[in-house]
Amino acid sequence: MNVDTPLKLVPLNERNVSDWNRYVSSHPLATPYHNAAWQRVSENVYGMQCEGMLAINEQDGRIVGVVPAVKLTSWILGERLCALPYCDVGFPLADSPDIEAYLLAHLKEKHVNAKYFEVRSCHAQQTADNSFLAGKKVQMRLPLPDSSDILLKSFKSKLRSQIKKADKNGLTSKGGNSPELVSDFYTVYVTNMRDLGSPAHSLEWFLNIARGYNTACYISVVYHDDAPIGAGIVLKNNNKASIPWASTVREFNKLAPNMKLYWNVLAHCADNGIREFDFGRSTFNEGTFKFKKQWGAEPYLLDWYHYPRSNVVNQQEAASNNGMKESIKAMAERVWCKLPLPITVAIGKRIRPHISL
Repeated sequence: MNVDTPLKLVPLNERNVSDWNRYVSSHPLATPYHNAAWQRVSENVYGMQCEGMLAINEQDGRIVGVVPAVKLTSWILGERLCALPYCDVGFPLADSPDIEAYLLAHLKEKHVNAKYFEVRSCHAQQTADNSFLAGKKVQMRLPLPDSSDILLKSFKSKLRSQIKKADKNGLTSKGGNSPELVSDFYTVYVTNMRDLGSPAHSLEWFLNIARGYNTACYISVVYHDDAPIGAGIVLKNNNKASIPWASTVREFNKLAPNMKLYWNVLAHCADNGIREFDFGRSTFNEGTFKFKKQWGAEPYLLDWYHYPRSNVVNQQEAASNNGMKESIKAMAERVWCKLPLPITVAIGKRIRPHISL
């Protein structure tokens, strides 16, 4: 590693949030999760420690790199460093690979007692051959045109028909960033998470996300007879957008609320300067992958690793441990699905901060 100019490393704090976000908004590889709000909400709501660092050129005072990170502390799981928890990506951004490496090395050295330092990266380019992606986690991205009209015309007739089905079924929708929409979103979200067997984030988490991201957060809610049955939250950075949370109430899925929800957010993004939409994480060629693929999204391999990368991997041991964890997870999901909703909400908000996924 060779950094040509002297650098000063400064922790992310209240005084430099604006500087951090200006750098992020100008960096071509930045995602909505790089916004300082993600780390600050992790700290303010869940009590996890924000460990983001800025690299500043000491000669001219310019920011030349940032690395987002959050320290997760649990009496069961110990101390872990993650860039970033609760989302798909959180890699460093910098003016050069050497500065990226310098930032990562500094964080690792600072947190030498952490159980591990996980970096969540993603391949910037697609590959011509997707056969090696089988069974792997990918990020699904869709390039967006200049308007929703152009986007709608680009879809196959079957997809357009599915979008219209929701309207024919009398579904309505609202969009914005109000506390009322957060509340309606949460009603749908916690129901869906219980049905999936997974602990849900707290309401405070989402209220703070909406407040922290401000106009860079867009919430869409789909209604049936004024009751919310589908909802999603979109986060933006410059001309990119991601949808980290999208849910529908299972008993109403026959009315196609998911189609209306995704069309609403895609149309909003296309009409408001977003040129790349991230549908989020999926396993290649399975489940939600096919749903996202029908909109035209293409896969990009997610690259999650423990820093520094190790050339020695005991694949048999890793597979064995993963199998054990998966069996425990499946059993926990079956139990969780059967619990009353108020209990899953109350317990879930205490468990969820310690689950980095």
